[in-house]
Amino acid sequence: MKGVGPKKADVLRSEAKIRTYHDLLDYFPYKYVDRSKIYLIRDLKPDMEYIQVQGQIIQVEDQSYKRGGHVKAKLKDETGIVELIWFRGAKWIKKSLQIGKTYLIYGKPTVFNQRFSFSHPEMTVKGDPKAPALKGLQPMYPTSEKMKKFQLDSNGMKKLTQNLLMELGNGIPENLSEEIITDLKLLDRKTAYRNIHWPVDEKLLSRAKARLKFEEFFFKQMEVLLQKEQSRQRIKGHVFQDVGERFYDYYQNYIPFELTGAQKRVIKEIRKDCAAGQQMNRLLQGDVGSGKTLVAFLCALLAIDNGYQCALMAPTEILANQHFESLSEEGDKIGVNVQLLTGSTKKKDREKLFEDLANGQVHLLIGTHALIEDPVVFGNLGLVIIDEQHRFGVAQRAKLWRKNDIPPHVLVMTATPIPRTLAMTLYGDLDVSIIDELPPGRKPIKTLHRFDASRAELVHFLRAEIKKGRQVYIVYPLIEESEKLDFKNLMEGYEFILAAFPRPEYQVSIVHGKQKAKDKDFEMKRFAEGTTQIMVATTVIEVGVNVPNASVMVIESAEKFGLAQLHQLRGRVGRGAEQSYCILMTKNKLTPVAKKRMKTMVDSNDGFKIAEVDMELRGPGDIKGTQQSGIMNFKIADLVADQNILRFARQKAIEIVEEDPFLRKPENLVLKTHLQANKDSRINWSRIS
Repeated sequence: MKGVGPKKADVLRSEAKIRTYHDLLDYFPYKYVDRSKIYLIRDLKPDMEYIQVQGQIIQVEDQSYKRGGHVKAKLKDETGIVELIWFRGAKWIKKSLQIGKTYLIYGKPTVFNQRFSFSHPEMTVKGDPKAPALKGLQPMYPTSEKMKKFQLDSNGMKKLTQNLLMELGNGIPENLSEEIITDLKLLDRKTAYRNIHWPVDEKLLSRAKARLKFEEFFFKQMEVLLQKEQSRQRIKGHVFQDVGERFYDYYQNYIPFELTGAQKRVIKEIRKDCAAGQQMNRLLQGDVGSGKTLVAFLCALLAIDNGYQCALMAPTEILANQHFESLSEEGDKIGVNVQLLTGSTKKKDREKLFEDLANGQVHLLIGTHALIEDPVVFGNLGLVIIDEQHRFGVAQRAKLWRKNDIPPHVLVMTATPIPRTLAMTLYGDLDVSIIDELPPGRKPIKTLHRFDASRAELVHFLRAEIKKGRQVYIVYPLIEESEKLDFKNLMEGYEFILAAFPRPEYQVSIVHGKQKAKDKDFEMKRFAEGTTQIMVATTVIEVGVNVPNASVMVIESAEKFGLAQLHQLRGRVGRGAEQSYCILMTKNKLTPVAKKRMKTMVDSNDGFKIAEVDMELRGPGDIKGTQQSGIMNFKIADLVADQNILRFARQKAIEIVEEDPFLRKPENLVLKTHLQANKDSRINWSRIS
């Protein structure tokens, strides 16, 4: 491209990931400045962005010969005077400035010694026919210090982009069908690109943004929906025809309470999937304590009654052990052989387990990523259940998926509620089931926000709860003192708790990530058995501890935790019939974001509402498991701000895929061409949940 030599090309590649014309077209301005407006000097304010003023140069002062030299000028309009200052190019500036002439200057006003000044402003002589037309909206492009050194500041990027648009002319191919453009009243692609980089006016700029955001969402939805539909048509699934003896026996005789309507609905959805002859890929979302594990066990019984085996994969040994302890006990009641495989399983036990697994004697195998190792061979694997799926890589899941000739059905569970718009994008190729009711008898957890000053009151409250026979979690964000961070750490907190709750009247456990696994398990076991009344811990207890008798969760330095993590930690209590509490301890001075987090937690127990606020505050890229997915890399669309456009895009994509899943209709060929041209060349794991 004209104006881009090898050095500039290297900088564009390394700093802005721009390699091609298309990358440059997609390097969008981050804001626009209205160059049609001229401000009076008396109306300047310290917090203004880039603006224009007009006036006469009345004085030029050259100090370029001094160390740290510069050129200063004074510009006067009818309302006041501002200073203009240049630290570079002093000779040229001094030569070009003419006292008495009227200039239009453009820059960011700053205040020094109660006077406004502009550093290195852009300047044009009023009425100069050679000056570029700078009316209307001017794009401002993101840039870096390195880019600026190579004349690739915002102006440099503007010139490159506008040169490219002139060079391409009409050569920007359309990628949407005429039907979509007409139906949704969208701009054509060429006009959209011209107006995003070179806006005619606000209205066309707004329409250009809407068109390009729609396009970005639409093709992402097309990808996931086509994968889902084509997989459904190509990949057979095991048929679970019968609802058998074990399922009925357990359902009628061993569930101590009535299932919630949401649990029943989800089981029906899964039963329907597993009887259809196509492979199921379903995401089960449910808040902490909503009864996902029971639903998963009933689905496992559905597979077992039809002659298949089931695997349940958990992210940690603690969680795998917990699932094993509860489900093996349930399995014994109805003749289901449940076994455990983790990194800690002894060699001798492994050999026997592998033998029983291969000949079909093991009905349900629970484990960590040890389940995906090559020696693990199932006789007839029909269902894979994955708990807290964001902790597993796609390639890891793929290995489980290949443990049978016909791929097993896949049920993915998460207790991290995902905002609907994010779920559409991240899991658009999965069917989503939601358990949105808590089991009967559960009381909502009361959440309170308290400051450090009320610590004595907190100790008094905890003693009262322990006296009632309850147990308490106290969670800290750090293990050791950090010079940079001034909040409470675990070891200091542990000493405080031992002093406030002295032995032998009180017993305290401590658990953190630096302990050996056996020490951690020992402490957790003591707490679970009720030997200790207080568990002082880091966030290792976020997943995997189920102690119904624990009724208080104290989160120290709560302002340092994200909303999703606060909500997960809160879910460790409230598992019994007693009233439970979550107490958020913070310092007095909080940022507006931290205040909003605390208020959200106090006001709501609804994980989905909390997830929406979390996405609003942090952006979708920071939500657990999404950053590395590659799916968040939108160039212009925004999952928080553009939810309406996403809904339109998804609806349109659903209509097209339902009517024409292989895009064979003439009007859809333009879509197919674009999707093929932009296909990711990396390994395609699209058939894996």
